[in-house]
Parts: sequence; C-alpha cells; structure tokens
Amino acid sequence: KMFAIAMASVMAASLTACGGGEKETTAAATEAGETQAAAQEGDASTELNIYMWQQYISDDLIKNFETENNCKVNLSYMSDNADAINKLTAGGGDEYDLIMTCDAYMKSLIAGGYVEELNLDNIPNSSNINDTYWVSKGYCVPYLMNYIYVVYDSETCPVEIHSYNDLLQSGLKISTIDGARNLFPIALVALGYDPNSTNESEIAEAYEWLQKFNENVVAYGNAEQNLTNGTANVAVTYDGNASWAMKEKNTIKVADFTSDPIQLGIDLFVMPKGAKHVDLAEKFLNYICTPEVMAKNLEEFPYSCPNDAAVAAASDDYKNDPARDFSYKENVFFQEDVGDTLTIYNDYYQKLKVGE
Repeated sequence: KMFAIAMASVMAASLTACGGGEKETTAAATEAGETQAAAQEGDASTELNIYMWQQYISDDLIKNFETENNCKVNLSYMSDNADAINKLTAGGGDEYDLIMTCDAYMKSLIAGGYVEELNLDNIPNSSNINDTYWVSKGYCVPYLMNYIYVVYDSETCPVEIHSYNDLLQSGLKISTIDGARNLFPIALVALGYDPNSTNESEIAEAYEWLQKFNENVVAYGNAEQNLTNGTANVAVTYDGNASWAMKEKNTIKVADFTSDPIQLGIDLFVMPKGAKHVDLAEKFLNYICTPEVMAKNLEEFPYSCPNDAAVAAASDDYKNDPARDFSYKENVFFQEDVGDTLTIYNDYYQKLKVGE
C-alpha cells in the first residue's frame, strides 16, 4: 500500500493512457460477460486484453495469434511507465490480462502483491530467454530490451563525443528521450556516482548537471526524427530508434564511448493480480517467445532481444545492424528499483522540465 501511494503521488501527472476502441455496447458487454463466465467454468478464453507501448509489436504477430487461437486481442496503450504502474497498483486485473512494465519496478510490484506469479510450465518457450536479462523470473516474461545510446550526425556534429560529459560542450543540438529514470542515471555516471543512487545530495548534483545538459537540448522525444531531419545533431535514444535513424541517414553514428557505461532497460509483460484470462495470457507469452515469431517481429522493431533463440533465427539485416555492432555495449548498467527515492528523482525532474 505504501508503494501504491508513493507511486501514485510520483506519477500523478501521467494518469491518462491512450486507450483504443469505443465503449462497449450493451450486446458487447453481455458477450464479454458470457466469455468471462465460460472461462471461469473451464472453457478456453476467447479474448485477451493487453496494456503496452504503442507501435511496439507487429500487427501481423497479433493477427496470427488471433487466428491460431480463435480469439480477439484488445490492445490499449500507455504514454509512459507511470500509466502502467498506476494500472497495476489500482487493480489492473479488472481490465487487463497482461501489462507491460520495466525491470526497474519489479521488486516493488512483487512486494506489493500487484502481479501474479506465472506458471512457467505453461510457457515452455520462455526457456529461450537469456537468464542474464530475466529479472524477477517467475513473475514476468521479458519482451524487448533498450540500450540507451548517444548517436550523432557525423556531418553536422561539431565535436567528438566519447563520454556523457561531452554532451555539455557548446555547439550541440540534442534531441533526447524523456524520463527521470532514463536521464538521471546518465548524469550520475558522468559525475562518477552510482547510476541508481539513493543519496539525495548526489541526485541534487545530477540535477545541476542536467541543467547544463538542458542548455543543449532542442527537443524531448522524437529523437531519431529530429536527428534525421536536421533539427538535432545529437540524439540520446534507444537502440531500436537509433537503428531506424542510421538506416535513413548513413552519416549517423553511435558515439564511441571509452569508459562510461550505457544503460540497458528491459520491457517485460506481467500478469496483474486477478487477471481474468490466464489461459490465453499464458498462450500469448509462449507465442511471443517462439523463436520464429519473435525473429519476424524484430524485422519491424529492431531493438535488442533477450530471446537467444529468436536472435539466432533473425535475419542477417538484424544480426548485422550497425546499431548493435560495437564493443562497449558490454559495459552496461541496469535500472534498479530505488523505492521511495523515486519521489526525489521526480521532484527534481519536474523542476528540470519547467526550467527552474
């Protein structure tokens, strides 16, 4: 309960999700009730409700799953991680069977009793997941991973970038991803601190570093588009987005860091407490872990993948993608659950965004 209250206050500005579809008609509501009743009696579920990022899974994957399982998949969309946390802590199982969140929140979600423990025997293809990237095994199934890169246009960027501190140099026009838990770790690393620090004085120093960084920021969001259209000459973005940008413009490169580690986040599916269609949710999790299915998905969404068998089955274009072909990718850190310190991060981040 303490976690739910803290998370709700931290993320109060992000309560509205980008849901799809119209309200159910009376007939549709009746049909949904009948479907739920049938599932409770032991019949197979025919409807699956998923809450996740938009434009992050292949339409063909969804359609093929629906065909193979004679079901309907309803996708609703979050605008940030706050949306998913709020859904989970408010009893997400009333609406959704699967919710996407990230590794940074799993410890608190499990401790708060907001997610169901999974029966991995019913998800045998999950054995393809590399344990290195499987936090909280038994309570989630990893989907895709996101390295946070610094990429630049070698034609228009006026300086060389080999570290996070280089982002403070003059002449840079930076387009960056958003989020306190994405940007504060970068500042903390630049200052020589633990990227998951819970020390408020260190977080305050990181805030001062980010104020200097902000002087070079021309846009939050749409990092790859701003880089390819010339609005920015540097982008702080995810590896999949970097891949799209590098394919569109061949002068875009990944910055060659010499010592600073880069951040690796893992997007994963959890089953909220009280989910209605457990059988179909397990089938879906097993399906996305099928090597050939995920390999096809990677063609459209070329992010790093924790599924070793899927990577082995992926196309040569994916395997040889220069967005993942560099050595320092092994020098990484993960987001960790910082508990109540998240409120401190959020307070400083709000000040940063309004320019205080």
